[in-house]
Amino acid sequence: MEQVIKPAGFWIRLLGNLLDGVIISIPLALIGFLITGDFNNDDPVTSIIGFIYAVAVPILWYGYTVGKRIVGVRIVKINGKKLGIGAMLLRVLVAGIVYGLTLGIALIVSIFMVIFRKDKRSLHDMMAGTYVTYAKPFEVEGDRIEES
Repeated sequence: MEQVIKPAGFWIRLLGNLLDGVIISIPLALIGFLITGDFNNDDPVTSIIGFIYAVAVPILWYGYTVGKRIVGVRIVKINGKKLGIGAMLLRVLVAGIVYGLTLGIALIVSIFMVIFRKDKRSLHDMMAGTYVTYAKPFEVEGDRIEES
């Protein structure tokens, strides 16, 4: 069943991403400095840790990242299933590649999609079968723990 419940708009999503950037980048820079001895923005260690954070934390924390949790939004699957590694890889890695290859044009399209679409879904949401919502855990069907 595909259903969008309480979709989150552009500004709240942007604020969540900015908070993630600030809150997570400072500790990552410190970790990178401790490992490499240099504050280098292109350090592969901090890039890998940042990528793991972006993919793993929402899977383990009901679609939240630290920034999204602060602003009260989270990522969920549109089909009601539990958020998994495949969706997050599509959302983070594949969408990042598409945004880079199009020199940011696809990112601009995504911004307009979130602003003007009723369901507030961006290109990376479409690719991954996800959306960002204000709904709390267990308000969306896929959050329930399946009993065997």
